[in-house]
Amino acid sequence: MSRYVLITPNSDFERLVQLAVTGMHGALHVFQADYLPEGPADIIRQMQGEPPEVLILGPGLPVEGSLKLASVMDLQYPEISVVLAATATPETVLQAMRAGVRDFLDPGADTDTIRVMLERASLAAAGRRRGLAPQTSEHADHGGAGRVIAVMSPKGGVGKTTVATNLAVGLGKTSPMGVVIVDLDLQFGDVASGLLLEPDFTITDAVMGAASQDSMVLKTYLTVHPAGIYALCAPRSPIEMDRITAAHVSHLLDQLRQEFHYIVVDTAPGLGEHVLATLEQATDAVWICGMDVPSIRGMRTGFQILEELNLAPERRHIVLNMADRRAGLTLKDVEATVGAPVDVVLPRSKNLPYSTNKGVPVLQDGSKDAASKGLRQLVERFKPGWEARPHKQLHRRAVFQ
Repeated sequence: MSRYVLITPNSDFERLVQLAVTGMHGALHVFQADYLPEGPADIIRQMQGEPPEVLILGPGLPVEGSLKLASVMDLQYPEISVVLAATATPETVLQAMRAGVRDFLDPGADTDTIRVMLERASLAAAGRRRGLAPQTSEHADHGGAGRVIAVMSPKGGVGKTTVATNLAVGLGKTSPMGVVIVDLDLQFGDVASGLLLEPDFTITDAVMGAASQDSMVLKTYLTVHPAGIYALCAPRSPIEMDRITAAHVSHLLDQLRQEFHYIVVDTAPGLGEHVLATLEQATDAVWICGMDVPSIRGMRTGFQILEELNLAPERRHIVLNMADRRAGLTLKDVEATVGAPVDVVLPRSKNLPYSTNKGVPVLQDGSKDAASKGLRQLVERFKPGWEARPHKQLHRRAVFQ
């Protein structure tokens, strides 16, 4: 469990850090003081249990003294990441680098920025502490009961990645740092571009070597997104797909369930071996279909195949994307062909594909869009207590405008 220590006399900054760590795994210990301890041992002595992972030296402390403490901390406790909250100047940045400071934090940063930076510092601490060596996994507080959500479609081009990225970002607001999106379209995955990420590692790195042996080491291979979620992106080259087996996928998802509340899996179109391996682990399937006959018929066939294979997840959510009355089909036509009610309708939108091309999901930037309401409805279906709602609300007829 990550533990954070904050030293600052600034009550406003303390409040922001308190808000930032809310919902994250780990406790915050605050020393409200305008002076620094004599050395790291004075901090460790007052902590109970294991040493902290991240030390935040907040505003109101002397910068020179903070750098001296960071330097000693780097020598005596190199596994602890030090974050300095101060105005960054070229001179102080250079001094901080020499002192072993992990990151600079703007004292006026918002809670989302603070949360992402602390999580990065925590991951860096975990990587140094374990040395990326295989060890026994430590399960998160939710006991390995993470919810695996397979986002699926029988054919491509129906907005599957757009829905998956928005779902992950939306769930991240409910469970900060408790969500990971996995790109399992191993040949042509677009999660990285859809979230404007340039990952250092991909799924190929994650399923091999030390990361496959330890779920905490695996977290150091993930990419942190500004919306407070993690991402595991597709391989850089399509030929790497051959190195990843169905067994790799099963083991990976089992590891992620130990560390996250929600695992959103953007699958490849169709029902290939990697998709079937995902469905063996999935608690939910979000089916995306477009307003065209091949997509709708493909979904019906997919349902039939999974029922025969006994691989249909416990919970099913059907999303009709790019809905348009001018397509010549009605909502009743779709439901009659599929043989199941449509749960969420996303009307045709100009902003939705634009947001994907821009790399900023509509649920991240908060822009008002015709499809935003439907995406928020989809997110609601995964929040705690949804199943406890009255039956009529669980499968309320979707509205087709």
